[in-house]
Amino acid sequence: MICAMILAAGESRRMGAPKLLLPLGEKTIIETVVDETLRSKADQTLVVLGPEREKIERKIANRPAMVVANPRYQEGMLSSIQAGFEALPCETEAVVICLGDQPFIPSSVMDKLIEAYQNTRRGIILPVYKKKRGHPTLIDIKYRQEVKKVSPDIGLRALTHKYPQDVQEVEVDTPYILKDIDIPEDYMRELKKKEED
Repeated sequence: MICAMILAAGESRRMGAPKLLLPLGEKTIIETVVDETLRSKADQTLVVLGPEREKIERKIANRPAMVVANPRYQEGMLSSIQAGFEALPCETEAVVICLGDQPFIPSSVMDKLIEAYQNTRRGIILPVYKKKRGHPTLIDIKYRQEVKKVSPDIGLRALTHKYPQDVQEVEVDTPYILKDIDIPEDYMRELKKKEED
């Protein structure tokens, strides 16, 4: 079983408003991300939530996604990854870690990571656009204990540094693996692109 984990427990400090609940076309940012993940080849989708848990849960309630609460969300992204790993079903082989504020990453990117994992059996699969690594990232479940011990200062990059021989890069054709929505200017730029599409 391959799971997709959406990190949606950020505090949106730089945005000044709950960014995952902002509209993007006919849906919110988080609904867009969840729907794209559900379209992928992942067998199960988990959404890790923090301060806006109830509001986001209501938005995605009609979707077959499992909600995981991160009580330590104030400690940052790594705490959400750790909470998600704790909640993974026991039959999980690998997890695709997605950012909740990257609504323009198509399911085909996740599928490429999953296919690369199945074909190479490497434990860390990273998408690359013009030689730059981005998100989402696929991590084999064998790293579960390592993820628990990783330093918040380094995050999952610690795995790529420690196990370079287990890293597989996958070339993708979208620059959106390098972009997320952090500040109002990011949101306005992406909103404009959405309207132009």
